[in-house]
Amino acid sequence: MDEQANNLRRAYQQWTAHVLDPFLVRNGERRDHFETVSDVSVDRVYSPLDVAASYMESIGFPGDYPYTRGIYPTMYRGRLWTMRQYAGFGTAEESNRRYRYLLAQGQTGLSVAFDLPTQMGYDSDDPRADGEVGKVGVAIDTLRDMEILLEGIPLDKVSVSMTINAPAAILLLMVVAVARKQGVAWERLSGTIQNDILKEYAARGTYIFPPRPSMRLITDTFAWCHQHLPSWNTISISGYHIREAGSTAAQEIAFTLANGIAYVEAALAAGLAVDQFAPRLSFFFNAHIDFFEEVAKYRAARRLWAGIMKERFHAADPRSWQLRFHTQTAGSTLTAQQPDNNVVRVALQALAAVLGGTQSLHTNSKDEALALPTEEAARLALRTQQIIGFETGVTDTVDPLGGSYYVETLTERLVALAQSYIERIDRLGGAVQAVEQGFVQREIQDSAWRLQQKIEQGQQVIVGVNRFRDAGSAPGEILKPDPDLQRRQIAKVGRVRAERDAAAVAAALSNLEQAVMTADRNLLDPLLTAIERYASIGEMVAVMKRHFGQYRPPAVL
Repeated sequence: MDEQANNLRRAYQQWTAHVLDPFLVRNGERRDHFETVSDVSVDRVYSPLDVAASYMESIGFPGDYPYTRGIYPTMYRGRLWTMRQYAGFGTAEESNRRYRYLLAQGQTGLSVAFDLPTQMGYDSDDPRADGEVGKVGVAIDTLRDMEILLEGIPLDKVSVSMTINAPAAILLLMVVAVARKQGVAWERLSGTIQNDILKEYAARGTYIFPPRPSMRLITDTFAWCHQHLPSWNTISISGYHIREAGSTAAQEIAFTLANGIAYVEAALAAGLAVDQFAPRLSFFFNAHIDFFEEVAKYRAARRLWAGIMKERFHAADPRSWQLRFHTQTAGSTLTAQQPDNNVVRVALQALAAVLGGTQSLHTNSKDEALALPTEEAARLALRTQQIIGFETGVTDTVDPLGGSYYVETLTERLVALAQSYIERIDRLGGAVQAVEQGFVQREIQDSAWRLQQKIEQGQQVIVGVNRFRDAGSAPGEILKPDPDLQRRQIAKVGRVRAERDAAAVAAALSNLEQAVMTADRNLLDPLLTAIERYASIGEMVAVMKRHFGQYRPPAVL
């Protein structure tokens, strides 16, 4: 082996002297230095000399530790990823119509977007919700809204993913309550709640409670779902929003996995056994624009998580070692200028996610830099996935880019960079302390600033924005929410409050308050009782806020 390496090294030196150098004298290159969008240096050419890692230790085979090449032995030869288009706007009635349309077009799972008041725990008639009801997602105030949202959707056949964090337990239990009304056994429910509060503090901002009571809600959800919802993914640990806020690929891996470590530690501290909950952990990553870096990112994340769960937490069940993840194409890369270009961006990002081994995928619509997607744009985004899955042939073999000298080298580089960040976070005391001290926020802000400087200086080309501009391009039709929807949603909340059993609601909220004040009580059963009596999200959150308090972010400079 050493002799082969020496022979290759001599051959490379000869190629450099006799082929490359004379060519460079005559032609040169486009620039002096090449790097990924995340500032990782890119060499001119890669060879086996760059792939020094042991194949079995670092790469291996798909479906086997360390899962670099994928978590299943056959990957998409067995079944394609779940095509799960993120959607939700206006009222539950409007969103239900969109879900039925997408399912009829071949979508294989629901992904629910909630409006900001719902995400922040405010009812639609709260003065703080004014102007935001139904704008960036669907408004859900009570169980009645969830009943309408899921009307006609068979919950034993369609998985439901929900991008919800601070009040995640409440929205999950609303789905559970609807399933009970539909006569669907809870063990047949499948889906995911994002339920990742740490990245909200660091990157997104839809938080309610301080970190420690928020962690209590998360571990209560782990425990309750282990007992009642065996097929539900209890958390989707999200790097997506970290990347959207401006992080590099290595930071996206590191901060996401560090948050995962914090959730595992919190669950263990709450008395759960690692193999009870770890197989239901899932992740959510961004599909950004640097194609090969993104493929390498997913491979590096799988390998790192497998080692963390096996070596750090001593999980014995191989399912606990597997990093299962959903991917969404990068909204931050979409442009309002020349929006048709976004179709190309999304197609390439989606292809990177597939070649990286995603289990579930959302493709953004071309008009999302302008507004919520129109029905036509959402259909085209779904068709993009279907063309990749059924026409291109990239799903016919497992990890087709495995063995690429460039991809394997990038994977190693990202593993090392992410591991370095994780070690720094460990020295700070873990992800919770790193967020409380503002470390994660500062790192993301610094990376975002560096990228923006590159864009403004023209070093990072954005077609249609800082190069190849077309003054005559104009957006086509965009979706405009009904201006009367807020009034209609407020009226609906009023009707529910007038028709429900007020005494039963008061008793349920009092029981919830007692549970909140009892540190070792799981909060999900009291929450479910309040939900089934048609207590509103705002009423339940207000009870918890009185005792948990409200998060105030640190100043980060």
